[in-house]
Amino acid sequence: MTYVVTDNCIQCRHTSCVDICPADAFHLGPNFIVISPDECVDCGLCLPECPEEAIEPESQLNDSNYHFLRLNAELAERWPVILQRIEPLPDYQKWSRQENKLPFLQLDTAARTIECHNQQCPET
Repeated sequence: MTYVVTDNCIQCRHTSCVDICPADAFHLGPNFIVISPDECVDCGLCLPECPEEAIEPESQLNDSNYHFLRLNAELAERWPVILQRIEPLPDYQKWSRQENKLPFLQLDTAARTIECHNQQCPET
């Protein structure tokens, strides 16, 4: 099992979870971070660190957010590892606790976004 970063992190990206991770499993994107399921050691230390409550154990994902497991795995292969906390995004307060932020996910530094319909994400 692994832990998974979900929708609540998009446009906030606090990274307080990064400092506590003993496996260096977090990867940094433009407006989101992900956990590599291959690197996560399932310790759960990151769970209480996230002020947006964006991290879920794989076992607690439901039909509406299970696609984040695949998204975390795929983006972890593309994005660099982050080893220490950085400042959250400037407008994080505006985005905090908003729902359905997946259409705003930036995949690369060119600010390209993915479009998701019915909570199904296209191939990245």
